[in-house]
Amino acid sequence: MRLRILIFIVFGIITTGIVKAQFPLNNSGFGTDQFGNAVDEYGNPITDGHNHDSYIWGRDTTETEEIEYPIGSFAWKIDERFGNILPAEVDTLPDNFQNFNLTAGPTGQYNFLGNLGSPRLSRLFMDRKPYSNFIFADPFDYFYTPVNEFLFTNTLSPITNLSYHSCGNKQNGEDRLRAYFATNINKISGIGFKLDYLYGRGYYNSQATSLFNGSVYGYYRGERYDMHAWVSVNHMRMGENGGIEDDNYITHPEDYTRSYGSKDIPTNLTESWNRNEDQTYYLTHRYNLGFYKDLEVPDSLKPEMPADSVLLRGLRDSLRTVYNQANETYKNLVLDSLKQAFIDKQEKVQEFIPVSSFIHTLRIRNAKHTVYSYATPEHFYTNNYYGNPTDKMSDRTRGISIKNTLGVSIREGFKKWAKFGLTAFAAHEYRHFTMPGLQDGLLVENGYSENNVSVGGQLNKRLGKTLHYDVTGEVVLLGEDIGQFDIEGNADLNFPLFKDTVRLEARASIKNLNPSFYMRHYHSKHAWWDNNLDKEFRTRIEGTLAIDRTRTKLTVGAENIKNYAYFATTKTGYDNDKGELAGYSNSVQVNQYGNSVQVFSAKLNQNFKFGIFNWENEIAYQKSSNEDILPLPALTAYSNIYLVFRIAKVLRVQLGADVRYFTEYYAPDYAPIVQQFTVQDPTTRIKLGNYPICNAYVNFHLKHCRFYVNVNHVNEGTGTKNAFLVPHYPINPLNIHFGLSWNFFN
Repeated sequence: MRLRILIFIVFGIITTGIVKAQFPLNNSGFGTDQFGNAVDEYGNPITDGHNHDSYIWGRDTTETEEIEYPIGSFAWKIDERFGNILPAEVDTLPDNFQNFNLTAGPTGQYNFLGNLGSPRLSRLFMDRKPYSNFIFADPFDYFYTPVNEFLFTNTLSPITNLSYHSCGNKQNGEDRLRAYFATNINKISGIGFKLDYLYGRGYYNSQATSLFNGSVYGYYRGERYDMHAWVSVNHMRMGENGGIEDDNYITHPEDYTRSYGSKDIPTNLTESWNRNEDQTYYLTHRYNLGFYKDLEVPDSLKPEMPADSVLLRGLRDSLRTVYNQANETYKNLVLDSLKQAFIDKQEKVQEFIPVSSFIHTLRIRNAKHTVYSYATPEHFYTNNYYGNPTDKMSDRTRGISIKNTLGVSIREGFKKWAKFGLTAFAAHEYRHFTMPGLQDGLLVENGYSENNVSVGGQLNKRLGKTLHYDVTGEVVLLGEDIGQFDIEGNADLNFPLFKDTVRLEARASIKNLNPSFYMRHYHSKHAWWDNNLDKEFRTRIEGTLAIDRTRTKLTVGAENIKNYAYFATTKTGYDNDKGELAGYSNSVQVNQYGNSVQVFSAKLNQNFKFGIFNWENEIAYQKSSNEDILPLPALTAYSNIYLVFRIAKVLRVQLGADVRYFTEYYAPDYAPIVQQFTVQDPTTRIKLGNYPICNAYVNFHLKHCRFYVNVNHVNEGTGTKNAFLVPHYPINPLNIHFGLSWNFFN
């Protein structure tokens, strides 16, 4: 009901003309240069047959009765620390739109609990990020968008995108509605918002998800002053069923006298929920010092010199009489003087060249996590730190972080010898957390405050076509994380080879990180720890070779981690009245491995195209030196075969099927009490994998509309022994997904 109301409101806004916008289109849209000519975001002239001169950023200045709105935009991202503009690839391609809404990711590389929007963890170790200081939102990266991943848009006219994804019915269905709006105030400033609502009822009991995000942004990109502001509010609620009671309902259905549908299978928990609320307020701005440089105006844009007779009209009658009576030499001098005066009156075209910048960035994050349990089975959790184990539980923890960063930079390219940019910065972060505590046997609220002062620098080269690099380092000098440092470097080299462009990319990092606050401290009814953990020392190196002509991309990397901190589950057996083993209770804790663990990774993307036939492939090999604490599948693969053709020359069709696969390994368990993936207990652990997941789909693209039909898990019932991505959380049965994305321009 709530989703229907929200859909009605959004479409009502559209039809009344209040919201006219679009989700990301493309990054090669239209703009104007200093002379009013149409250019792309890089300043290159656009000659597409359209008369863009009659448009002034969304207003039609012609006198035609019917307004033709200009279509064009480009988008970018910013880095969180300094607000630097970063090129962005936006999702506008008509192919593979059916994979956009999959919690498992576009190539199925994530383990998740089955339902739309549930927590997930990448099987590819190199894609995993270190735990944040508010870990509960980390497994929802499918939905939660940090500021450095958000798209800012500059557009010729207001644009809107509405997208809707759905499957199933009122009992088990999944629905997601997204709306994105962007408009310009003028050429250098704009505003917009994103709304995202997801509701997954779940094909299995007690695992419904309800996620909402609202983000608002504004920017100003002037010559002297530059600003980006962003506010994001998230409400994420998820039912926790603790997995199904017995895997045999899936692995050996023949053992039961009747057939069980997914909703008939009993689960371990029935009235338990986790709720995350998160608000982030972000502002980055800078003031630029520099100078103006005269630009050479192309001859085609220079004003045409008037005829001699026109120039002479500006002379007073007495001077014109003298001119007519003068000799030829004098007349030439007068004309030369008039021509020079005409040239001097023309406005010089100048470009502002920034030399240095003063930067300030403010980020405030306010987060709350609550775990509810109204009917916890007596033996489900091993530990009970207060009250009766079956009593209602509502444990809450809050965290707030306020970080200010000040920076001074020397800009790249203001002189020919300035081949790189250099930035120095200092930052202060204040963090405060509250959680339950015990005092004299009574439940109280404990508070923890942490401060950090850090300094760092950045060296980068972003201009040019051949070589780019970026090296950033930061060290904490004072505070809770004293001694923590983080050095990261990225470089890419582009060079021609056999009429093609070859890209070589390299990434390296050295980090000495204090484990997340909630890995050091956490208090709840069934999970409680105060750990004294050493800093994790991580070193990583990774390289990529990409050849566009052959559609080949190879990435190889390795990482070494000392003092690896991780979540682990411990299972404890309990007996029934007859003294027989009745089951296992669960506890979760944070462990730290004092020695080093290494991971090697190699991933190959190879695509083929023969006329209307297309074949896309991704295969990754991984090896962990210690599978007991860091288990990884040896092979993870994705393959997608499809045909692309047109109907009536206007409807583009993509018809195909894809498959996801990984080899058997001890896949991470899931602990609902902390919403984290954990290493399985070694005495009860099970292997998952060696089970392909096959989908069949058809994609359509017509003008500004994309829509699809996608049949997921078409091979249900074959090899069900391993039809799990997480222990005791089955993959959803066969289901049919529908999706629609429509762009509006006005």
